[in-house]
Amino acid sequence: MDQSLQYGQMEFNLPHDVVALPSRGVFYRPKKESLKVGYLTAADENLLMSQNTPKEGIISALLKTKIYEPGFDVGQLLDTDAQAVLIFLRNTAFGSGYSYKLIDPATNKYFEVEINLDELNFLPLKHNPDSDGLFSYTLKKSNKNIKFKLLSISEINEIDKLKDQYPENMIAPTITKKLEKHIIELDSDRDRMKITNFINQMPISDAKDLRKFISECEPKLDLTRTVTAPSGEKVTFEVIFGVEFFRPFFSL
Repeated sequence: MDQSLQYGQMEFNLPHDVVALPSRGVFYRPKKESLKVGYLTAADENLLMSQNTPKEGIISALLKTKIYEPGFDVGQLLDTDAQAVLIFLRNTAFGSGYSYKLIDPATNKYFEVEINLDELNFLPLKHNPDSDGLFSYTLKKSNKNIKFKLLSISEINEIDKLKDQYPENMIAPTITKKLEKHIIELDSDRDRMKITNFINQMPISDAKDLRKFISECEPKLDLTRTVTAPSGEKVTFEVIFGVEFFRPFFSL
């Protein structure tokens, strides 16, 4: 095990603050409404500046080293909770101002706008899970009752890597594999082979409706912003996360 990636998991009395989680921690074992998160240091610049580490690897390592919760598996974090941690890290290191370059639709020229990351609020949950962190849904066309979970960042990364495992002339089954990870129960049956077989034969309308409902169940930050371009046109965009979220400060 790479000990550098587990540093934040050790019980050291390191400077930190508490970050509230958009999910309220109901999906974790143990449940966590907030996490202790450390501050970015000069040593972290080595990681952020790395040119040889994949972007998802940098973000994963950053979360592991900065979340100070012994025994808590950082890989089980939901995407939105990881975003809340990344916003905290950036705000406390560089301030809450975040500059974007956007294109004016009237002139096709770039213009710069700054948003305040402190103004990113949690969206209210539309649906609540059961005590096990699962959601129930009935598929309309096939009339099947399912229970599903939300995916963690480690599961999302695993699915994303599928694309690299298939030749260019083959289509990676990312949609069905994602549903396989989501769906825990089919008509009270948890047999994985039966669930997989059903997913491969699921009517496309059921799959579409299910993905829409899953999206509604996911805790979210309000990342959509609308600004006025120099021409007076309105431009709507979303705040994105990744290594670039930090790298502008290092002149990369």
